Amino acid sequence: MLVGKFRHVLLAYIDETGNTGNPALSGATACFGLGCVLVDVDRWRDAHDQVLDFRRRLRGRFGIRIRWELKANFLIRGGGPLSGLTLSPDQRKLVYRSHLRLIDQLDGVRAFAVLVDKERWKTKEETFDLAWTTMLERLERTSKYEKQPIMIIHDEGENDRVRKAARKARKFLPAGKHWGQGSFTHQAENFVEDPIPRTSHHSYFVQFADLVAYAGWRTYMAPTRSVARVCPESMWQELGSGIHAPVNKISGGEPGVVVRRL
Repeated sequence: MLVGKFRHVLLAYIDETGNTGNPALSGATACFGLGCVLVDVDRWRDAHDQVLDFRRRLRGRFGIRIRWELKANFLIRGGGPLSGLTLSPDQRKLVYRSHLRLIDQLDGVRAFAVLVDKERWKTKEETFDLAWTTMLERLERTSKYEKQPIMIIHDEGENDRVRKAARKARKFLPAGKHWGQGSFTHQAENFVEDPIPRTSHHSYFVQFADLVAYAGWRTYMAPTRSVARVCPESMWQELGSGIHAPVNKISGGEPGVVVRRL
């Protein structure tokens, strides 16, 4: 890598939505997804300060404490740290929408999602690997075209498997051809260090990635009526110009939402 020709690093915050289990079984989801929030490291401080101001406003208006973790599941059901506030679905929808609109407003911040349709599910491992390989391939392409190294920061959980996938990607990262059949390979040589696991409770941007992942999922699989009261199919559009549309510009579909099928 010719470091001198590269600009500043992109921080890729990643979190998941749904699960990798058999969709035919109770409790399993029909899709598994990853959300990614890209933050230009040179603008990280300003972005973080604006997020902190945003969380102060949420505290003043809704009683949501600055240190509370906010994820899609909590907003959809009014659970987790929100359980004692009795916020209405309309209020929780407003909180959700405000997060995505803030991404649009933050300088140097973008977001996209990767979804895996589990209709032909075989194993948890296959589902996980397809999602992460697709995510890493889109990050590699972004790094190459924008000439920016990328550092991956993800929610704690499958730390070993994420690290293994990223290390493999440095040497061998398959990608399907846009036209015709077959595939070709890249090397993700511009990934900086191993992926860094963070407890989502301690990272606002990982929490944003969770909200991005869920909103992206709902563009592909319509929510139930009760869920739609908080996160309708149209929630994704609240990202506005914050959508990192190049990830599926050629393959098509909802801009910024990459869909893969097993």
